[in-house]
Amino acid sequence: MMANRFRGFLPVVVDVETGGFNSKTDALLEIAAVFLDMDDEGLIRRGETIRYHVKPFEGANLEPASLAVNGIDPHHPLRPAIDEQDALQRIFREVRLAVRDAHCSRAVLVGHNAHFDLSFMNEAVSRAAIKRNPFHPFSCFDTATICGIAFGQTVLARAVSAAGLEWDETQAHSAAYDAEMTADVFCEAVNRFRDVFERSLQRAPSQY
Repeated sequence: MMANRFRGFLPVVVDVETGGFNSKTDALLEIAAVFLDMDDEGLIRRGETIRYHVKPFEGANLEPASLAVNGIDPHHPLRPAIDEQDALQRIFREVRLAVRDAHCSRAVLVGHNAHFDLSFMNEAVSRAAIKRNPFHPFSCFDTATICGIAFGQTVLARAVSAAGLEWDETQAHSAAYDAEMTADVFCEAVNRFRDVFERSLQRAPSQY
């Protein structure tokens, strides 16, 4: 059912915390992936979350303003960080299994301002020379756009509230928390359009 709903793609919610806004020069510091499940009624909900602290790559830029926002100390001795190649390979391994189990052809990144997260992930993939990236290289589902249509809000915190969900500002700017909230609003929006999707099946069933 998941494969039919998204034309063979498996949506996986990804959020990154970084040392700046330039994916080519700035460090990837955290990455989280949230998987989505679908029930027998065709409704999707948030599933498992996996998250890794990431060591800055050699020569990576770290902008003090970005670190002040996300509260990350990249060099803290108790920070359980791993190399970005290791972090990506662990996540990709789980994503490939999920794609297989859902009978999908590929994963597609879901994110709030998704091209930001996708650009950092793609640059890390390139640096690590990873050959088996399960994500589509440029297509994504952007919840900033989706929430603007569904809830009239494009800022994640406001979209969460407009969707009738709870937002905890004290947990914001953690990759895991932001990914989970992004997953929740994505699920809420998709589920509200379930009837529209089912009517489209009746009009053109052969396309699915």
